[in-house]
Amino acid sequence: MPKRRQLRGFDLKQIEGLAQLIGVDEAGRGALAGPVVAGAVLVTKEFLEERWAVTRGGRVNDSKQLTPQQREEVFAEIEQLVREGQLQATCGEASVAEIEELNILGATKLAMRRALEGIYPASAFEQRTEPDLFASDAEVRAFQPQVSCRILIDGLALRGFIYPHTGIVRGDARSLCIAMASIVAKVTRDRIMEPLEAKHPGYGFAQHKGYGTDEHRDAVLRLGRCPAHRGMFLRKLMRGRVDPAQMKLFD
Repeated sequence: MPKRRQLRGFDLKQIEGLAQLIGVDEAGRGALAGPVVAGAVLVTKEFLEERWAVTRGGRVNDSKQLTPQQREEVFAEIEQLVREGQLQATCGEASVAEIEELNILGATKLAMRRALEGIYPASAFEQRTEPDLFASDAEVRAFQPQVSCRILIDGLALRGFIYPHTGIVRGDARSLCIAMASIVAKVTRDRIMEPLEAKHPGYGFAQHKGYGTDEHRDAVLRLGRCPAHRGMFLRKLMRGRVDPAQMKLFD
């Protein structure tokens, strides 16, 4: 079965009986520097049955499986679809300071919330009485009649997340709207990281986008930490790999 039918077919099953489906994914969770960015893409059953999804949706895949040029091309098409009113696509980010304060999981949830708030305000869900539990099937069913929508998040369901949702493991390889969200998040984050090359020269941000490549680690050892780096990530990576006296470079 062609890839596009797998992704599109998965979403057609998920949207059955509803008006809308939202896919959510993040980019930058494992990076050593820069923000974590989440993308959210809302599709309708009509969109999934129309020409773009049928004929062009096969170009969509997990953003990590596409080249930068392919991601940019699909992202441009998504932007055009948004302008035409065929779907909605939003982004949210959490800064390095917020990652340091909340840890990466908390910051990822914050970025996802900000992305989703661009589609549905979170205020309707702030009175949930058990915020420390996974979203239950009952919560998801209670949410759907209010907005006639299902939210799919890549990975496991998020504990304490204000939006009732369904976690889809490897969702960016199974769901068209999650895969589109992964491209939105990745391209948006890359565009944030590239200008840091000029602001903090020598680290190679335009090439590795803040991830822990050998070149990036060597640059940190040579230059120390810059404001774009996540201190806790650097300390964890370098502990045991460098002389204890060098650890002050990562504070």
